[in-house]
Amino acid sequence: MPHLRLIARLDIKGANLIKGIQLEGVRKVGDPNTFAVQYYQEGVDEIVYMDAVASLYDRQSMMEIVRRTADSVFIPITVGGGMRSVDEARDMLRAGADKIAVNSAATLNPSLISAIAERFGSQCMVLQIDAKQRAAGRWEVYRDCGRERTGIDAVEWAMRGQELGAGEILLTSVDKEGMRRGFDVALVRAVSEAVSIPVIASGGMGKLEHLGEVVEAGRADAVAIAHVLHYGSLSLPQIRDWAGAAGLPVRAMA
Repeated sequence: MPHLRLIARLDIKGANLIKGIQLEGVRKVGDPNTFAVQYYQEGVDEIVYMDAVASLYDRQSMMEIVRRTADSVFIPITVGGGMRSVDEARDMLRAGADKIAVNSAATLNPSLISAIAERFGSQCMVLQIDAKQRAAGRWEVYRDCGRERTGIDAVEWAMRGQELGAGEILLTSVDKEGMRRGFDVALVRAVSEAVSIPVIASGGMGKLEHLGEVVEAGRADAVAIAHVLHYGSLSLPQIRDWAGAAGLPVRAMA
């Protein structure tokens, strides 16, 4: 059985690590590279950098953050936020990213998923889905950091993304993000059961039990963690030890 991946999610605004609630009301937390190195030293499996306001800032700022991190950590780095073309994906990969996450541009131009997958491989193409619940058992995809409705059903979009070549899905519940009350387990399960590619659950972790819920009931393959790490409510060793004791298939530390 594949290991459950524990992923640190770092949302970026300009040169700063930030954290918000439901993708809004952001607060500056600190230097992203400092946090990334700390999480690497504590045994995180991967890092996700998400440019929260990519359209407002020069892409070079994000590329410099990725370069610094790639020089200091030696685990997979996924970068997303405002990616609009194969050329932008190429430049970020050259800066040190291992995977590219695409959301808004893919909803407007689904062929971008195939273009990135064909150029760099499906393992490099992560479909980022930010979803809000619209009715019982139904979720809608949002773009522009959860601000703009698309009218696209989240589960159907996940299936389409896999067909187009996405190798992984980063699934964020906008309703739960930053609330620390638990993941949208029903959303994660619905997507996980609809696709055969890995699903990363993001948005909502506030205590250790939430991890167990989204993995066991939601069938997540990986969990992206932000607030509890950035503010020190939980540490990666604590999370890993709890997961191991609970029988979850986390990677054993040396």
